[in-house]
Amino acid sequence: MSTTPEHLKWPDHAGCTAVPYSVFNNQEVYDLEQEKIYNGNTWHFLAATEEVPDKGSFKSTYIGDTPVVVTRGHDDEVYAWVNRCAHRGAEVCRERHGKSEDGVFACVYHQWAYDAKGDLRGVPFQRGLAGKGGMPKDFDKKQHSLRKVRVVVFHGTVFGTFGDNTPDIEEYMGEDVAYHFKRLLHKPIEILGTTRQYIAGNWKFYSENTKDPYHASLLHLFHATFGLYRSSQKGESIVNNDFHSVLWASSGTESADALNDMKKDKLRTLQTGEYELKDPSLLKGQQEFDDGITLVILSLFPSLVLQQIQNTLAFRQILPKGKDEFELVWTYFGYKDDTEELRNIRLKQFNLIGPGGLISMEDGESTELCHNAIIRDGKYTNVIQMDGKEPVGSDHLVTEGLIRGLWKGYQELMDF
Repeated sequence: MSTTPEHLKWPDHAGCTAVPYSVFNNQEVYDLEQEKIYNGNTWHFLAATEEVPDKGSFKSTYIGDTPVVVTRGHDDEVYAWVNRCAHRGAEVCRERHGKSEDGVFACVYHQWAYDAKGDLRGVPFQRGLAGKGGMPKDFDKKQHSLRKVRVVVFHGTVFGTFGDNTPDIEEYMGEDVAYHFKRLLHKPIEILGTTRQYIAGNWKFYSENTKDPYHASLLHLFHATFGLYRSSQKGESIVNNDFHSVLWASSGTESADALNDMKKDKLRTLQTGEYELKDPSLLKGQQEFDDGITLVILSLFPSLVLQQIQNTLAFRQILPKGKDEFELVWTYFGYKDDTEELRNIRLKQFNLIGPGGLISMEDGESTELCHNAIIRDGKYTNVIQMDGKEPVGSDHLVTEGLIRGLWKGYQELMDF
C-alpha cells in the first residue's frame, strides 16, 4: 500500500515520458527523497580508497543532505559514520579531509571523543568532579556511538548505505554498469585534484543531464566542433536496473551520411572550419583502451557520475543542498603507473571539465535555466520522447531512453 500523499502522486497519463515539474520544486518531494532514496536501499559513492590511504585518515562527505565521515581505522579497515555527535548533535569532524594521528575524533562542543569506527571512547566529567555531577551510573558508552553507515569497498572506491536490504553493490549496478565501472578502475589510481561548485537548481536536472546523449552535440560547441563527441559517432546507451546507465562513444567513427545530416540541420554547435585552437595540444591525447572508446558517462543513481572524456578521468558527486541547490564535487584521477607524458595530458585536458570547463560549464548553466523556468509551475510536465517512449537503451546516441529509465526507477523508489 502506498504511503505517498495523494497530492504528490505521479499523473496517471505521464508514465516515464512526461515528468511533473513538482518533483523539482516541491519541498515535500525533496523531504520524501531524503527518506525513501537517500535513507533507503541505495548505494552512495563516498570516496576513493586513495582519499583515505593511511590509518587515521578521513574524508567528510554526504549521503543526501546527511553529513558523513569516511575513515580508515588502525585495523586498516574503512568505516563511515554520520557526522553528528551523539550528545547534542554537533558536527564532530569539521575538516573536509585530513588525518587523526591518535585515531580520535572529538566534538569541539563538549569534547565527546570517538574512534575511527564511530564508537564513543571518552566523555569528559563522566564521573563528575569532586563527587558532584557526572553521568548516571547506568550510562553505557557503547549505547551512544555515532550512527554507523554500512560500507563496501569496490575496485578502489567506498560506497555507503543506510538501507537494511540494499543489494550487493555489483547487483545494484547491473552487469553493464559494473563492467564499465571496473573498466575505468581496473588498476590503482592517483588522485590529481578536486574542484567543487554550487549549482542553483534541483539535483535531478543534473541527473537527467548525465543520461542525455541527445543534448551533447547541441549544447556543447566544443564537443561537436572539435569532434570529441558528436551524435553521429559510433556509440551506445545502456540502461541497467532502470536508473543506472552508461553511454559511450568513439571519436572519429562517424559515417559520412550521419555527419552530412548534422550539417544539413545547421547546428550552431557544429562549426567545423569556423573555429580553431591557438594551442591544439589541448586535444592531443593517447588511446588508453583497446576497445577504442573515448567517452564514457556512467551514471549510478542517485549520487555518482564516473567519466572518461578523452584522457580525463573523474568522479562527480551530486550532493543535494535543498530542493533549489546542489553541490557538484569533481575528483580527478589518473593511474599510478601513468607516464609523465600521460599525466601531463590529463592535467591539461582537465580544462575541458569542471566548473569552468570548456564543455562542462554549459551543463551547470542548462540546469539553472531549467530550474529558473519551472519554479512555480509544478502542475505542468515536460516531454521525454526522443527515440520512443520506452525506458531502454539504444545502439545510437540520439535518444532519451536513459532519462526515461531514470524516471521509471524514481517512481518505484518514491512509491509514486
